[in-house]
Amino acid sequence: MLASEEWAAERLGYRFRDPALLDAALTHRSAATANYERLEFLGDAVLNFAVADLVFRTFPEAPEGDLSRYRSALVSGRFLAEAAGRLGLGEQLRLGSGELKSGGFRRSSILADALEAVFGAIFLDGGVEPARTVIEGLLSGQLERLPEAAALKDSKTRLQEVLQARGLALPLYSVDDVTGEPHEQWFVASCAVAELGLRTAGEGSSRRRAEQAAAGRMLERIVADEELP
Repeated sequence: MLASEEWAAERLGYRFRDPALLDAALTHRSAATANYERLEFLGDAVLNFAVADLVFRTFPEAPEGDLSRYRSALVSGRFLAEAAGRLGLGEQLRLGSGELKSGGFRRSSILADALEAVFGAIFLDGGVEPARTVIEGLLSGQLERLPEAAALKDSKTRLQEVLQARGLALPLYSVDDVTGEPHEQWFVASCAVAELGLRTAGEGSSRRRAEQAAAGRMLERIVADEELP
């Protein structure tokens, strides 16, 4: 396995002047009090700025709504986790024994958070331009593979549009269960469409993600029911 500094130089194309920043970005809260949480906060802002600038330049004629959808897709946990996986970031993470045993180095939420922390560390170490270069290098290929903006609407938005087109009331969401430690909770949410007598459930690392998952399953149910003879 590559040492973290060599990993960053080889996989990210960036060599840290202050390796302690990289060490912090690769340290999960389960391993040490000094971990990647603060850098993740900063990296999230850097990522959103860099991606907003990228989509603005890539789609010069796109309206604001389409630009927002492109940005949201590229900064989503799924896209970040995929990018982290390609980089082999999980092998570089420092995790506590419990996270190691449970396979935390493969968990999408941890990979996405750590990658944001790395972006924050690069910003502190070298400034905005190196951070922008690394982010664009990782995500520009994914940008090219994005579908049309209309297809990038999130599940809750698409479900709302489907129901409104049918003259039905908006769905009702509720949180059914929350488990885990305060810093790493897991949510179970449900989505109900009373007029159709349908209820679906979804899970995720935040209330929003759980509700989105439930909405996606509701969309699948509605489409499947309409296709029945």
